[in-house]
Amino acid sequence: MAHGDRLSVVDGRGLTLIGDVTGLKGGAHGTYVSASTGLGFTDDGEAGKAIAFDLKTLAVRATLDAAPDADAIAGGGRGVYVIDGDSGVITVIDPAGLRVVDTIKVGGSLESAAVDGEDHLFVNGAERAEIVRIDTATNAVTARWPVPDCKSPHGMAIDPPRHRLFTSCVNGRLDVLDTQSGREVASAPIGLGTDSAAFDPVRRRVFSSNGRDGTISVIEEVDADTYRPLAPVKTQVGARTMAVDTSTGRLFVASAEIDPAGPTTGRRRFLPGTLKLLVFDPAK
Repeated sequence: MAHGDRLSVVDGRGLTLIGDVTGLKGGAHGTYVSASTGLGFTDDGEAGKAIAFDLKTLAVRATLDAAPDADAIAGGGRGVYVIDGDSGVITVIDPAGLRVVDTIKVGGSLESAAVDGEDHLFVNGAERAEIVRIDTATNAVTARWPVPDCKSPHGMAIDPPRHRLFTSCVNGRLDVLDTQSGREVASAPIGLGTDSAAFDPVRRRVFSSNGRDGTISVIEEVDADTYRPLAPVKTQVGARTMAVDTSTGRLFVASAEIDPAGPTTGRRRFLPGTLKLLVFDPAK
């Protein structure tokens, strides 16, 4: 769980704090686990750095140059991909060699990303309202798919076997695209202020965490082209960063108390010492 100047590691079953990766003075945002190398990756957004740490000891193993506003991180297949949001570029890291191997110039501000296991990386082009597809074998942009009804696409999740990509929009909608053609096959209503999306392939549900509403929207994947909204889960205003444990179905959402003296629009400030992890069990 990336927050402030650290990344906290929590036991997802026992719900206990294991420890922290510290020293990220410019603010941590994204997280990716490379099980094959025994490493985790996070970022220092202000410094424009990517940080590799040991999954067992949580000690920092390497600090690599990314770009300003290093934010979301995706990985799998050929590399680890740091989405440098405001810089409009993607830093490509070889997790085994712990080195930067490429920088992909995408353009416009970027948000979340996902890989499909078939040599494709997809990223939300928030500024240009588009989904960008990248060939991870060549690190070249191979498609740009407009999503004109999606204001600032933020969260992203994927169902690779069914070739479906889910992008959550801050104007209260979830768009479903075909990963092969970019065709929009469906949309569904979600709450306002989305930041993360997740997909549970076991229970076939798509989730959007909505910080403005303080909810998690739940969308059932009936089949590849049919999506049915279910009752939302109540969280807390400001709770917007989410992950799902697909083996148990548990949802994890990070939240904190909003500073009442801070700005009322744009990026809200949170009160120090109020961070908490909200856990939701689908069986309950």
